[in-house]
Amino acid sequence: MDYSEIVEFHGHSCPGLAIGYRMSLAAMAALGVVRSGDEELVAVVENDACGVDALQYVSGCTFGKGNLLFRDFGKNVYTLYSRRSGKGVRVVFHGRGLPNGLREDKPAFIRFLQECRDDAILSVTATDAPPPAPARIRNSVSCQICQESVMDSRLREIAGKTVCMPCAERQVQV
Repeated sequence: MDYSEIVEFHGHSCPGLAIGYRMSLAAMAALGVVRSGDEELVAVVENDACGVDALQYVSGCTFGKGNLLFRDFGKNVYTLYSRRSGKGVRVVFHGRGLPNGLREDKPAFIRFLQECRDDAILSVTATDAPPPAPARIRNSVSCQICQESVMDSRLREIAGKTVCMPCAERQVQV
């Protein structure tokens, strides 16, 4: 998979995308897997930045399939699991091998990220944490205030009504 494909998918080239690309390739290589057609792989990402687009494209893990999970920790960390092997790897961008001043020269920074050795910017370690459970299909129910359809696991009870989260928040603020 070529970086230019990731750029086309994402819309532009940037350091975050290049970092996510390298992290994704490292995770896939460490697990010895190829792109997921369905839910063979599951990824847990700890940020919602540009690099996650690279992970989606490289791994095939997506929010829609339920095999891409977001944990809002603000870390450049991806954990990728193979459901077939039961193995997982945690990839961390540490950037310790970045030359001083490189971040200020975006094209040079991106080039470096594409060409450097993995261990200059990443750590890859096996994880023995079990993979997250497979995605569940949930029932949809109408909110008793706005009448919009909402996943039953996201309903709240406010003043005796079963409501969606935005309507629950508005009721609490009143």
